[in-house]
Amino acid sequence: MRYLSAEEARNVDWLAKSQGHIMGIVLMENAGRGIAEILLAENPKGKVVICCGRGNNGGDGFVIARHLNAAGVDVQVLLFANPKELMGDACMNHAIIAHSDIPMKVLTSPSAENLKNIFKDAVWVVDALVGTGQKGILRSPFDIVVRQINESGVKVLAVDLPSGLDADIGTASDPTIKATITATMVTPKTGFQNPEAQSYLGKLMVVGIGLPKWLLPIS
Repeated sequence: MRYLSAEEARNVDWLAKSQGHIMGIVLMENAGRGIAEILLAENPKGKVVICCGRGNNGGDGFVIARHLNAAGVDVQVLLFANPKELMGDACMNHAIIAHSDIPMKVLTSPSAENLKNIFKDAVWVVDALVGTGQKGILRSPFDIVVRQINESGVKVLAVDLPSGLDADIGTASDPTIKATITATMVTPKTGFQNPEAQSYLGKLMVVGIGLPKWLLPIS
């Protein structure tokens, strides 16, 4: 299994949908379930706070929340976007959460103090804020959220990559999530080879999303 750039990873995703005939909602379900299983193996004793953006990373976060909740874990979802901005598979998985008993807060303009109060009661935080397409400095409110997560001292599981880390070159913006575990989909990203990235990735784990063998980038 080789390292992929952000563009190459998106191409694998596109091939899975267009030539593999696998619906995006299935890929998102497989990713979220796989990451939830990683967190369940850590045997969380207390609240898990899942921080979601408006893209597919946030959609993965909604799936993770559902599977953790089904396993009896105390879960809270924080959405840092207007729900009306959600699209596609992320929108569909948000709707499932919105019609469940899983507590969810929409925080489009969070204060540092409010976030501090939320994170102090957590044993794990899931970083599902931004994905591999993020370049440069994190925009508000994600910069505020990342700073408060890092300052909380709570263990962090990053979805695909720590928010703030460049997927292609491995440089970290200010701020960047300092993950305990990074659960990356399909294959590691090229930027993970950068020594600078190591202190942000934590333990790196690769999550399969149900791709057929012919789609896997193995050479």
